[in-house]
Amino acid sequence: MQEDIVLTMRGICKYFPGVTALNRVDFTLRRGEIHALMGENGAGKSTLIKVLTGVYPMDAGEIRVDGIENPIVIHSPQEAAGFGISTVYQEITLCPNLTVAENMFIGRSPKKSVNWKSMEKRAGEILENLGIPARPKQQLGRCSIAVQQMVAIARAVDTDCKVLILDEPTSSLDDREVEMLFGLMRELKARGVGIIFVTHFLEQVYAVSDRITVLRNGELVGEYEVEKLPQVALVEKMIGKDLEDLSSIQKSEVQAASETGDLYEAKGLSSSEAEAFDFHIAKGEVNGFTGLLGSGRSESVRAIFGADPVTGGAIRVNGKAVKITKPLDAMKNGIGYLPEDRKRDGIIADLSVRDNIILALQVIKGMRHPLSRAQAEAFADEYIKALSIKTASPDTPIRSLSGGNQQKVILARWLLTHPQYLILDEPTRGIDVGTKTEIQKLVLKLSEEGMGITFISSEIEEMLRTCSRLIVMRDRHIAGELTGEELSQEQVMRTIAGGGE
Repeated sequence: MQEDIVLTMRGICKYFPGVTALNRVDFTLRRGEIHALMGENGAGKSTLIKVLTGVYPMDAGEIRVDGIENPIVIHSPQEAAGFGISTVYQEITLCPNLTVAENMFIGRSPKKSVNWKSMEKRAGEILENLGIPARPKQQLGRCSIAVQQMVAIARAVDTDCKVLILDEPTSSLDDREVEMLFGLMRELKARGVGIIFVTHFLEQVYAVSDRITVLRNGELVGEYEVEKLPQVALVEKMIGKDLEDLSSIQKSEVQAASETGDLYEAKGLSSSEAEAFDFHIAKGEVNGFTGLLGSGRSESVRAIFGADPVTGGAIRVNGKAVKITKPLDAMKNGIGYLPEDRKRDGIIADLSVRDNIILALQVIKGMRHPLSRAQAEAFADEYIKALSIKTASPDTPIRSLSGGNQQKVILARWLLTHPQYLILDEPTRGIDVGTKTEIQKLVLKLSEEGMGITFISSEIEEMLRTCSRLIVMRDRHIAGELTGEELSQEQVMRTIAGGGE
């Protein structure tokens, strides 16, 4: 192995029933580089990482690590750590009730006669050495998510880590915390650690990475130096075709409010989590709630759907007074809701793709009137095809699907109910750029067919491309509404800051 190469994977294959997850994939990681692993959901990124860390056995290929003469076979994450390969996942796997020092050494200290003073001293040295703003005796759960991520990285590095895998480490961080994490990544890079960076944020790839490897449909597209691969070219390689100009997705394509009146209207609507607010949406309109995290945007749409206990307000649907205090009331009035947290509030992990798709329709019909097996299969097949959901079969448990495909299944669930009003809260979070574009185009298509849609995204540019009206939230109150020429990133930020009135 060449002196600067710390890891090579050659001809890696992995098969599942009816699916080729990886087909002769190569990957090379050099010492002291940050290497982004990119691809759409279902491209094979997670499978490659799981093969490397021993979660999945590979069906063909070889793995070589610097300092070991022969190819290695990894049977478990523990074995991977023994070869100097450590992973820090998007969801923190440490123990929030323990101290920072205890988390750094849990499972690594002797079971008898633990020297707590020595352990805390060593933890303090590591934290200071890496510039991590945490104290050894501090309870981990009292640290920010960013600091918890950094503690997990410090734990990995202290095990003589040669290869550090960061799987979506920034998905729950704000801009300041992202920069803090990037500082740690650059420090580890300077120390010679090879870092595999898995993310869906293209701007972050270009901010911190040296090289990019792109996978598509389980196959290697290529390895590229960051400065030689423009962002548009990266997107084209990920989706396998020339990128259609995103200017084709813009607010001018969204129908304006219908002259026939509002599809849904609320006056003084409030819930256990949302302050009282007024809201309306017309047929064929795409509007959105925007604002900083915690501004009340998600709480507002949860109140519309009755997902949180409704405490007040008057609601009209198609001009008729209705009572919506729980989700079933909303569903029976033609309202669908794709929640912000798909794992907690969306998917039923142990059910099949088919059962997840038909769930909302079955609830509306009532459990005394079950869909027949033939109906369920027909509905599932229709929407798997319509939304290009990548799954081995409708019987596949939804937990086995990539995040983007899970999101499509939840979207299919609501489309099957033929709602007249659909609420989409962060429908493109954590999914690849190709699927994002598909969902944005679908939103516009549905609006053209007369559906009213509320679209929420943390990415303001995405909302500006999709929405004809933006409701700006600040401190759980509506700070302003923007339409027409007011719809710009600058005006959104001014309104959030309090200068847009």
